[in-house]
Amino acid sequence: MSTPADGIIPILGCGTYQLNGDKAVTMVTHALRTGYRHIDTAQVYDNEAEVGQAILSSALPRAHVFLTTKVWPDRFGRRELPRSVDESLSKLNTNYIDLLLLHWPNPKIPLEETLDALVEVKQTGKVRHIGVSNFTTDLMEQAIEICGEGVLINNQVEYHPFLNQEVVIRKAHELGMSVTAYRPIAKGQVLKNDTMTQIAGHHNKSEAQVALRWIIQQGIIAIPRSSKADHISENFDIFDFELSQKEMEAIGCLRGDKRLVSPSGLAPDWDRTEPVLSR
Repeated sequence: MSTPADGIIPILGCGTYQLNGDKAVTMVTHALRTGYRHIDTAQVYDNEAEVGQAILSSALPRAHVFLTTKVWPDRFGRRELPRSVDESLSKLNTNYIDLLLLHWPNPKIPLEETLDALVEVKQTGKVRHIGVSNFTTDLMEQAIEICGEGVLINNQVEYHPFLNQEVVIRKAHELGMSVTAYRPIAKGQVLKNDTMTQIAGHHNKSEAQVALRWIIQQGIIAIPRSSKADHISENFDIFDFELSQKEMEAIGCLRGDKRLVSPSGLAPDWDRTEPVLSR
């Protein structure tokens, strides 16, 4: 498998959004058997217990699985955040989390209070690494100003061939943070694009595989999710081919402002999308 993008996080992971009950256990177990060593979940997904069960039943050493979970914004208070982490640890049936993220920004609670609590949880050893999710360039800068460089290692954001996130990615890297892409296949929309289909045919791969390859070749971590075992296997099979510079640029030119995830009451004031210029 490819080298982790930042030396810490495996560059390809298995997302678990909307996977619940036995389906979550089955899909995560299959992912681990397939070769995934990075599993992404969240408190709000209501499947941490199932993810933990699958990891335990896999018989893999805990140290061989990189586990990410996320704190929901209503638990961002100084007292609530540590309690929520203890609950996650109990559900996941583990004594540490590899990466703990703030799921969405919460302007109702001072960012400094939340980050102080996040750092304190890390210092206890219950969490090995910390980061954020759905943070804009301004919010990332505020967070780094509070924490200092090298403390927050990752920003998880929506990213796929139809959404230009160059501004966010560039700022994250300037601040020493890696980027994880959720919705990397754009809810299946990559399957209907002529450019993606043409490139996929050239490599004898699927459009989804090409989209994932395009992301990881940028050094961006991808966490596709699926409720179908064959799709999970297919998504992992992207390390035996490489996109040419011309193909990377052709896909890059598809990027626009097609944001698929922007829930009212949670979404921040997103960074303005810059036009992608042909090179």
